[in-house]
Amino acid sequence: MHEPDFGVAGETAIVTGASRGIGRSIAETLAAGGANVAICSRSMDRIGPVADAIDESEADGSALAVECDVRDRDAVEDLVDETVEAFGDIDVLVNNAGGEFVAPFEDISQNGWETILDLNLTSVVHCSHLAGAVMREGDGGAIVNLSSVNGQHAAPGESHYGAAKAAIIRLTETLAVEWAGDGVRVNCVAPGLIQTPGVAETYGIGDEAMPPREEADRRIGHPEEVADIVRFLVSPAASLINGETITAKGVPPAGNAMSSDDLGLDT
Repeated sequence: MHEPDFGVAGETAIVTGASRGIGRSIAETLAAGGANVAICSRSMDRIGPVADAIDESEADGSALAVECDVRDRDAVEDLVDETVEAFGDIDVLVNNAGGEFVAPFEDISQNGWETILDLNLTSVVHCSHLAGAVMREGDGGAIVNLSSVNGQHAAPGESHYGAAKAAIIRLTETLAVEWAGDGVRVNCVAPGLIQTPGVAETYGIGDEAMPPREEADRRIGHPEEVADIVRFLVSPAASLINGETITAKGVPPAGNAMSSDDLGLDT
């Protein structure tokens, strides 16, 4: 009888933007499965404690914290070099780093536009170029890019962010075709509203108000739910999935308005 293989033990993964939220959960989930994780953030003060917590936990994998601004290609090259030096190879890349601010299109300056595209899109290019070269020269690997539902439909007030996230989906599809012959699978996850620190501040949603994972009737998710999808996509169980975008947004909305009731919250 066939047994599915969701294992990541012994793999080496780079996870960008891992100091909190979805990125941190992805790193912890991969490490819990036995993967060694190189995690980065622009501040060692923020990323160091995450690596320490992983190493002090019961996770079978270990963590390497690297201070890295993923918008800086030289810094990304250092991240890749340190990862290979510490763990010997790179098997998994999770391009999670990103950010946004809300503004009407006409109010977004050239600097604002370029900043958001650099953080969300150009960073993926840098990391994929450099970590992907290690994978392609070796035994292949798996890349997962974090897009957003705002890259799949109109996103008023987030034109810059939506454009970058839409481009990530197209880039994912193209790299999946170009690098398949090198043994590299490239997929994408497009989360909807996820309970991260930023979302908690914006919507005033405390952890105690979050519906459980078992609740199907909701439109807000836990970071661990995205992390589980990523772990699946980088595992042998997803060997036939390449160039796809997995949308994780809960039950589809019946209309355009969104309220606390729509999110499936007890308020």
